[in-house]
Amino acid sequence: MKNWRSLLAIVAVAVTTKAAAQDPAEAYNLSNTTVQGTARSIGFGGALGSIGGDFSAISVNPAGLGVYRSSELSFTPSLKINSSSSVFQGETSNDNNARITINNFGIVLTEAPKGKRYERRSWKAVSFALGMNRIADFNHDYNYQGNNNTSSASLAFEADANHYPGNVSTPGTLAYTGYNAYLINIPLNNYYTAVPFAGGIRQTNAIQERGGISEYLMSLGGNYREKLLLGATIGIDNMNYTRSSNYTESILAGNTYNPQNFQSFTYNNQLNITGIGANLKIGAIYKITDFLRIGAALHTPTIYGMHEYTDYGIISKESGLTHSFSTANLLPVQAADYTFISPLKSVLSASVIIKKWGFITADYEYVDYSSMKYYYTTGYDSTRGLSYQQEANEMNQRIKGAYQSASNLRIGAEIKLTKYFMVRGGFGYYGNPYKAGYTSMERMDISAGVGFRSKNFFADLGMVNSSYKFSEQAYNDIDYAHVATANTGAASPVADVKYTMNNIALTLGVKF
Repeated sequence: MKNWRSLLAIVAVAVTTKAAAQDPAEAYNLSNTTVQGTARSIGFGGALGSIGGDFSAISVNPAGLGVYRSSELSFTPSLKINSSSSVFQGETSNDNNARITINNFGIVLTEAPKGKRYERRSWKAVSFALGMNRIADFNHDYNYQGNNNTSSASLAFEADANHYPGNVSTPGTLAYTGYNAYLINIPLNNYYTAVPFAGGIRQTNAIQERGGISEYLMSLGGNYREKLLLGATIGIDNMNYTRSSNYTESILAGNTYNPQNFQSFTYNNQLNITGIGANLKIGAIYKITDFLRIGAALHTPTIYGMHEYTDYGIISKESGLTHSFSTANLLPVQAADYTFISPLKSVLSASVIIKKWGFITADYEYVDYSSMKYYYTTGYDSTRGLSYQQEANEMNQRIKGAYQSASNLRIGAEIKLTKYFMVRGGFGYYGNPYKAGYTSMERMDISAGVGFRSKNFFADLGMVNSSYKFSEQAYNDIDYAHVATANTGAASPVADVKYTMNNIALTLGVKF
C-alpha cells in the first residue's frame, strides 16, 4: 500500500544530507486550504461564494464585499478540539488535543451613498477590507503501537549498507545512521540488523503536529447597479508547520532470538517548515432576481518561498549500554530553501434569498492537485548525483503520479427566527485528492450555529465537526533485494487513522 499522508516517514530523513521533507504529502498540506474564519460562515458550512456580507467571503469570493452597506470591525477566536483513533497491527490507540487559535480579524470600510446620490450613482457601494483569515490548521496528535515479527525499520539501514557500502562512513545516510547507532553490524560478508524482530518486537510511534496557514489580505469590491458585484483580493499567506515524532522498537518479553543483546532504539525527529506566499483572487456575483444569485471566483496559485530545518537523533540500548547521537554530534544538520506552487482553484456558487426568512446557498469548488510543483535552486545537492533540476522534476512526477483533481461541495442555510436572532446549518464534502492505489482522504463537515444582529453590534457562535481517514506507513518501504537478514520480504506495517476535528468559534463585531 502506497501512502503519502506522512510528511516524513520515520527513517527517510537520514537518506541525504539535505532536508528530505519535500514530498507529495507536504505539497497537499500546503494546498488543502479551507477558510476557517467567522462563526457565521462556519455555521452555514462555509458556502460563501454568492452570499457575501461576511469577512470570510473575502478569501472565497471577494465580490461578496459588494453586499456591504456599512463598515464593520470583527474578531473571531476559536477552540479546536481534535481526537484520533488508530489501528496498527490489530491494536487500537487513541489521542486528543485542544488549542485556542484566532480564526480571523478584520475591518471593512464601506462607502454607500444614500438618497439622491444613490439614485445618480451606478456604483451603489464600494468596500475596502484589511485583515486575516485562517485557511489551514495543522494541530494534530496521533499515535499507534503494536507487535511485529516480520520486519523492522532497521532493515532500511541494513539494505543501504549492503547496497552502498561506502555509505557506512558517509554522514547523513541510512547506513551511517544505523552503523553508528549499533543497529547494524557485519559478522560475515554482509551487514545485518541487530534488531531481533523475528522473535517479536514492540513498535510505537507518537506524532505531534502544530501550525497553520494565516492569510493576510487586502481586498476591494463594489456593487454595480444592484445587479453585478465585483471584487479582488491580494492574499499574503504565512505558513508555519512543526512535526515531532518519536518512533521506538523494543524487544518483547520471551524473545530468545537476541544474539546482540538488543533492548530498544528510539528515532526522534523534529521538522520545522516556514514559508511566505502570495496569490490573487478575483470574483463576481450576479443577481438574476431579488431571490436568486450566482457567483464565480478564481484563485491563482499561491507561490511560496519555503525554508525548512530538521533536527533528528537516535538512541539505542543494549544490555548495559546506551548509544546516543544526533545533529548535536555525529549527524549533519539538514536545512533547505525552495519554492512551492499550489494549484489553481475555481469556485461556482448559487444562493436563494428569502429576505424575511433567510437563505439557502451552495458552493462547488474544483482543485487539480496534480498541478502542484516544487522548484529547487543551485546548491540543492543530491547524494544520488542528480542536478537540482532533475530532483525537482522527479518530485513533480511523483506528485502527478499520486494526485488527481478533486471536487468539493459546501451547502448551507440561515433561518431568521426573529428580526435579531437566526440559526444556521451546513454540510461539506471534500473529495479524495489521491489516485486509485493510494490512501483515500475524503472529508465530511457538519456544521451549525446561531447569531444575534442589531443595528450596531453582532455576535455569532458556530461549530463544525470534520472527519476523515488516512493510512500511514510506520516506516518507508524497504529494499529487500539488499537485505541479508533471513525471513524478510514482508510489507512495512500500516496504521489506519481516523481523525475528528471540532472547531468552535465566537465572532464579535461592530458596525459603524
